[in-house]
Amino acid sequence: MRRLRLWQDRIETEVEVSGRGPPLVYLHGPWGLALRAAYCLLALAITLLGIALYRGSIGPRRSAAAPLLFTVSALGLATVAIGDSWLPEATPLLAPFIHGLAANTAFLCASVGMLLQAWYLRREPGWQSAAGLLWGWAWLAFVLLWLHVLWRGGPPRGLGQKVVIVVIVGWLLYLALALYRRSRRAAAC
Repeated sequence: MRRLRLWQDRIETEVEVSGRGPPLVYLHGPWGLALRAAYCLLALAITLLGIALYRGSIGPRRSAAAPLLFTVSALGLATVAIGDSWLPEATPLLAPFIHGLAANTAFLCASVGMLLQAWYLRREPGWQSAAGLLWGWAWLAFVLLWLHVLWRGGPPRGLGQKVVIVVIVGWLLYLALALYRRSRRAAAC
């Protein structure tokens, strides 16, 4: 019970010091429902992309590691979206903890999955041209994530997080587009 009270005191102090609520407040604004739905759709898309990449791999580096990391990332993202729809009212002290754990899982698994997938694509036939860009882009996302986590004096927390999200989503979109183009070329042959 004492730990629960300490957690509540920490949340109340954060609200008093920062002048804003816990980090999950943005999911409850006027666009909160649309953002939570977009998170769930993104989670589904990440999982499907990982499965498609695994099924389409024929090279020596075919592995289920990256698709599994993408799936765990997607579960974390969906937990953020779904949990923030009812958890803050049902368990206001537990909601920030679950949000933080799920968000950290989503970010970490996505960035490591990106690195692994880009590394695998370097040996995949037909992917060499895109693999170099994807490899550098994945490292950029990984470094930005750790800068966001460790550099407390850096840009505002929300801005740093949004930059990391944009880099990760951009990487996923580029990879999905490259996979689509590759599948179209294969179908034409």
